[in-house]
Amino acid sequence: VQLQASGGGLVQAGGSLRLSCAASGKVFSINAMGWYRQAPGKERELVATITSGGTTNYADSAKGRFTISRDNAKHTVYLQMNSLKPEDTAVYYCNAHDSEGDLDYWGKGTLVTVSS
Repeated sequence: VQLQASGGGLVQAGGSLRLSCAASGKVFSINAMGWYRQAPGKERELVATITSGGTTNYADSAKGRFTISRDNAKHTVYLQMNSLKPEDTAVYYCNAHDSEGDLDYWGKGTLVTVSS
């Protein structure tokens, strides 16, 4: 499975960005997809996940501001980020979980920078 993420960039605090991640390859066994992020000097952390059935899970820091969605036909997951804060600055990584083989795949990451 290959994951291609896009949509990162520089935005002012309070602004919005939309991340996209398209999966290709052996996509038929992918169940959950999601986004994680890693800020400088910190460990990678969960932002949000969504299953093929549409069940979502959010980190507390993302609740009420971020929305994860998915287009199963396009094998693409989106992350709409609103009311961005400087502490949201991080490299955002797309993740896909292969439930058949219990494998995790990662995209290369896209940088989100929120200026104050």
